Amino acid sequence: MSDLRIEVAGRTLSAAWTDECPETRAAIEAALPLAGEATRWGDELYFRTDVDAPPENARAPVPEGALAYWPQGSAVCLFWGPTPASEGTEPRAASPVSVFAQVVDASALSDLSGGATVEITQS
Repeated sequence: MSDLRIEVAGRTLSAAWTDECPETRAAIEAALPLAGEATRWGDELYFRTDVDAPPENARAPVPEGALAYWPQGSAVCLFWGPTPASEGTEPRAASPVSVFAQVVDASALSDLSGGATVEITQS
């Protein structure tokens, strides 16, 4: 089941809420729809948001397809592969993030070059 629809440079992705960070999830859900011009950092896109949530079960290594809130940068992040902070092939945030959703299949992002406009809406 898909809870979220994510548009990235003409690509449509689906994501499901996770239970790992319920307060972060509630803050993101209340702010939907979210959109912004995302910056690319390795195989991660992130964009600033007005959401203000404290760290919750925050961690730097995340699974591929993780949709997370970065408290230090007030940004939403989408991970699909290694970043400059990675040790090996696992995605790794610059500093701990709170994962609130999981993208079903992020492979459509593999050929993305540079930054992109990202829009997240409820399905």
